[in-house]
Amino acid sequence: MEFTREIYWNVGHGFATLAPMYGLLLVAVAIFALGLVKRLKVYRLGQPLDRTDQRRERIKHMLETVLLQTKVSRVPGAGTAHALFFWSFFVLFIGTTLIVLQADFSDLLFGIKFLKGTFYKLFSLTLDLAGLTAILMLAGLLVRRYMVRPQGLVTKGDDALMHGLLFAILITGFLIEGARMAVTELYVPQLAAWSPVGWGVAALLAGVGEPGLRTLHTGLWWFHLLLALAFIAVLPYSKFRHILTTSANAFFADLGPVGKLSTVNLEDENTEKFGANELADLRWKDIFDADACTLCKRCQDRCPAYATGKPLSPMQVVNQIGEVAFAKPDANLIETIGREAIWACTTCRACQDICPASIEHVGKIVEMRRNLVLMEGEFPGEEVMAAMEQTEVNGNPLGMGYASRGDWAEPLGVKPLSEDPEVDVLYFVGCYASFDKRNIAVATSFIKLCQAAGIKVGILGKEEKCCGEPMRKMGNEYLYQTLAMETVEIIKGYGVKKIVTTCPHCFNTLTKDYRDFDFDIEVVPHALFLEELVTGGKLPIKAEDFACTYHDSCYLGRHNGLYDAPRKLIRSMGGRIVEMAKNRDQAFCCSAGGGRILAEEKLGERINVKRVQMAVTTGAGQLLANCPFCLTMFEDGVKGANVEEQLRPRDIAEVLAERLASENA
Repeated sequence: MEFTREIYWNVGHGFATLAPMYGLLLVAVAIFALGLVKRLKVYRLGQPLDRTDQRRERIKHMLETVLLQTKVSRVPGAGTAHALFFWSFFVLFIGTTLIVLQADFSDLLFGIKFLKGTFYKLFSLTLDLAGLTAILMLAGLLVRRYMVRPQGLVTKGDDALMHGLLFAILITGFLIEGARMAVTELYVPQLAAWSPVGWGVAALLAGVGEPGLRTLHTGLWWFHLLLALAFIAVLPYSKFRHILTTSANAFFADLGPVGKLSTVNLEDENTEKFGANELADLRWKDIFDADACTLCKRCQDRCPAYATGKPLSPMQVVNQIGEVAFAKPDANLIETIGREAIWACTTCRACQDICPASIEHVGKIVEMRRNLVLMEGEFPGEEVMAAMEQTEVNGNPLGMGYASRGDWAEPLGVKPLSEDPEVDVLYFVGCYASFDKRNIAVATSFIKLCQAAGIKVGILGKEEKCCGEPMRKMGNEYLYQTLAMETVEIIKGYGVKKIVTTCPHCFNTLTKDYRDFDFDIEVVPHALFLEELVTGGKLPIKAEDFACTYHDSCYLGRHNGLYDAPRKLIRSMGGRIVEMAKNRDQAFCCSAGGGRILAEEKLGERINVKRVQMAVTTGAGQLLANCPFCLTMFEDGVKGANVEEQLRPRDIAEVLAERLASENA
C-alpha cells in the first residue's frame, strides 16, 4: 500500500471549499494589513534612525535569534518551554505550508504529490510529535502564568486570548485528525502508527460512528480554519504581534559597539531641544521596542535598582513609552515615567543583555536625563550639581586641584608626557586613582608591576581631566563633549600608541564614545594588560594559595565581554575563586554606574551593600575587583553591612603586586 492520505478528505476539494476558504483568508489578511499600517504610522512619529546597514550581519543575527531561540533559551524553565513551543509551532506551520503547496498547487495544477511513502510517514510523525509538544509546553506556560505566577509577571487580557486561541487551534487540529483516522486508518496500524497522537484520539472517537464522525470532522475543519484565520487577523491588535515585532527587532538590533551612546550635535544651530521629554523626541526604534516587548520581566528581574526597591522597572519604562505612543501621544514622557525612576538607572546593561526582544532600555533613559540636564538644568541632587561644577573648574568631580593630579606618581619616578613623551604606554589614571587614597594604592601597584616587567609608563599628570563618562551618563552631554575633545587633542598631540586604564568606565569611553571624535588609539584594561604580561613570562610571580570571590564590573563584563582574563590572572596568583551566585554576564551592579558614583543613594536598599552581602555568603574573605568605582562602593558597602571582619575588597593589581617574584620586586 502507498503511505499517504487524502488531504481534503470529507470536505471536498472543489470550488465550494476553496472559494470561501481563500475569500476568508483575504479578509483576514486585509484586517491584518490595516492593523499593521496603523502601527507603522505610530512608529513614524519618532525620529529617523538607520538600522538597515550591514544587512547580511543583521539577517544572520535575526535568524540565529529567532530560529535558534538563543536569547529566549538563556533563562531555563519558562525560556526552555517557550523555545520548545516556538520550534513545535514552527514545524506545524511548515507542515501546513507543505500541505497547501501539494493540495492547492502542485497536485491541483500539475498532478505532483510529494507527501507520500517514507517522506509522508516521517512528515506525519513529526507533525504529531510537534503538536503534542506544543500543547504540553503551552500548558506549562499557562500554569506558570495563572497558577504559580512569579512575582512581577504582568498578566493582561491578551495573555488569555493567546493561550485560548493557541490551545483551540492545536486541540481542534488533533480532533480533526482523530475523526479522519477513526474512519480511514483506525484499523490500519502500519499507517496509523506514524500518527500516534491522532491514532489515540481516533480510538477515543471510534464509538461515535462514521456518520457522526464525518459531521464532526466537517464542523471542526471549518472551525479550525476560522481559528487559524483569526490568529492572522488579530496579530497586530494583540500581544501576538510580538511574533513579528520581536523577530523584526532582532534585525533592527544595535550591532555595536555595545553600550555606545549617540553623540549629540551641540553645534547645530537649528536644534531647539536636546534629549527627550515628548514622544516625537525619541527615535522610531524606541517606539518599536514597546511593541516588541513581551512583558517577560527578565529585564526587571535583572535590574539592580528594581531589586533594591527603587522606583525603576526597565520593563515598565518601555511599556509606558508604548502607552504614550498608542494612547496619549501628547503626554510628557518624563512626568509619565517619573524622575526618580529615570535617575535610578546605573546603566549596567543587565536589562539589555538579557532581553530576548533586542530592546534598548538604557538609551531611552539617558535621552530623558539629557532633557532634564540640558533643558531644565535639573540633577538628582545638590551633590551631583556640585560634582559637575567641580569638574568644570578642576577637571574632576572630587573637588581636588588639577595641579596635584599627578603627585601620587612622583615617588615612583613616573613622569608626565609633557616632561618625557617617549614611553611604552600611557596610563590614563582616572579621577579616583589620581586623588582617592584608597585607589591611589591601586595605581601605585599597577606602576610597580609595569616597572617590574620593564614597561615604561607615562601619565598626563595635571593635563589629564575626567574622561567625562559619569557626566555623560547623567545627561550632561555638553560637559562630556568639552572634556572629551580636550582629552583627545592632548593625547593625540603626544603621538601615543597604546593606553592602559585601571578604570573600566574610562576604558569603555575611550574605546567607544571617543571614536566619534576621531580617536583611534588602542586602549587596554589593566586586568587584560597584566594577564598578557604574566602569560608572556614578562612578569614572574609567586603563586600562593588564597581564597577569594570576584566581582565582574558591568563596564568590563557586560559592556565589553571581558570575563576570562581577570580570572586567569587570579588563578595565576594561586587564587581559588568562589563565584557569587550572580557572576559574569549576570553579575549584580556595584551601584556606581550611570553617573550614580556622584549621587547619594536615598531610596530603597543600597545596591553596594546588597552586592557586598552576596560576596560575604561565599565565605571567601576577599572580594577582588578591577574598577575604582566598584572598589570605592565596596569599601563603603562593607561598612554599611558591618562586615569589616568578614570581607576585604581589593583590586587585582594590589594582590598581584604583593606576589612579585623577588628578582622583580
